[in-house]
Amino acid sequence: MSNAELAKRRVDAMARGVGVMTDHFVTRAQNAEVWDEDGNRLIDFAAGIAVVNTGHCNPRIMKAVSEQMFAFSHTCHQVLPYAPYVRLAERLNTAVPGDFAKKTVFVTTGAEAVENAIKIARAHTGRPAIIAFGGAFHGRTFMGMTLTGKVVPYKAGFGAMMPDVFHVPYPCALHGVSVDDTFAALDKLFKADLDPARVAAAIFEPVQGEGGFYPAPAEFVTRLRALCDQHGIVMIADEVQTGFARTGKLFAMEHYGVSADITTMAKGLGGGFPISALTGRAEIMDAPAPGGLGGTYGGNPLGIAAGNAVLDEIEEHDLCARAETMGAKLKSVLADIRGNTPELAEIRGPGMMVAAEFMTVDGAPNPDLTNRIRQEALKRGLVLLTCGVYGNVIRFLAPLTIEDEIFDEAMGILKEAIAAARVA
Repeated sequence: MSNAELAKRRVDAMARGVGVMTDHFVTRAQNAEVWDEDGNRLIDFAAGIAVVNTGHCNPRIMKAVSEQMFAFSHTCHQVLPYAPYVRLAERLNTAVPGDFAKKTVFVTTGAEAVENAIKIARAHTGRPAIIAFGGAFHGRTFMGMTLTGKVVPYKAGFGAMMPDVFHVPYPCALHGVSVDDTFAALDKLFKADLDPARVAAAIFEPVQGEGGFYPAPAEFVTRLRALCDQHGIVMIADEVQTGFARTGKLFAMEHYGVSADITTMAKGLGGGFPISALTGRAEIMDAPAPGGLGGTYGGNPLGIAAGNAVLDEIEEHDLCARAETMGAKLKSVLADIRGNTPELAEIRGPGMMVAAEFMTVDGAPNPDLTNRIRQEALKRGLVLLTCGVYGNVIRFLAPLTIEDEIFDEAMGILKEAIAAARVA
């Protein structure tokens, strides 16, 4: 079956709300390479949106999941528990930043982890309100999309959002929003619309994902921590995209010297298998009564096996250091490109969570050029993703295990794609 034939079948069979960025239907994948129905080879700089940080079909992960699959594939942990779940929870309790006792819950998706973090914060505080930030992405469930700070395509047409969620601007110097501006907005919110004594939680991404790969300024994180402490607000770090070595640390919050009360995670934890988690202060995590948390597939044995193998792989091969090395190399290439590409306004991001933002010569967001670059790269066999409120950011999410020669090949394609897009 060809890519074109499957593309037609997809349009006829699937709801259009499931957006698909390419018509390359994958038949197999290995580390940072994928092959499609037509036999085309692609270098994957999307990694399933930061899921396969450890590479496609990582041998250690595949072996662990295979062994678990032939032992048992599902019992529902709430009915018949199993030791690997406990072991992975213990490992996350140790690994997640914070010098305090922690507990963990496993669920299935990033949105589910976020939903449960909000539930726990409300149960712990007895308060209803939540603070989130412009440009944020926290999922497509109703609470997830309510927390998300972008209307199109995530909220458009879906009616009323969940109550008691308030957004303030996220600091971004490139777009004229300072840390002081963010906290002035919070101060105004507390004076005009929201008693801080009603706020259960403030949720943020240490590096915004869909919003544009904007790293949270250190001052913002420390001031938010202080504000949460002042008002008894639970601080939630959404590390669904930043987690598991992507930023050069196992968790991005390790860059800041302060800790969240609850950390949500998914994506890279499973190395390609569905699993998510939330880890937080033990006394906060224990607020809901038994039965208030969980789910039929939460902590499925296959995902748990993958999660333990992912942590082993990151540790053994020091993928945090690898992320730093790769990110520095990528930024160097982008800096060279910037020398004759004035539209490349900013290069940013920790580790191998790197972004390139494109503007017009007049300083306006340039989504047209950004999308042309993505398309030109795809023609040449390199998969890139765009993001940002304005759609003018290319994000680079190659597996951290990518071979050096394939990385270098991708850099050559990137240079060609940007040059071709500028003259198109």
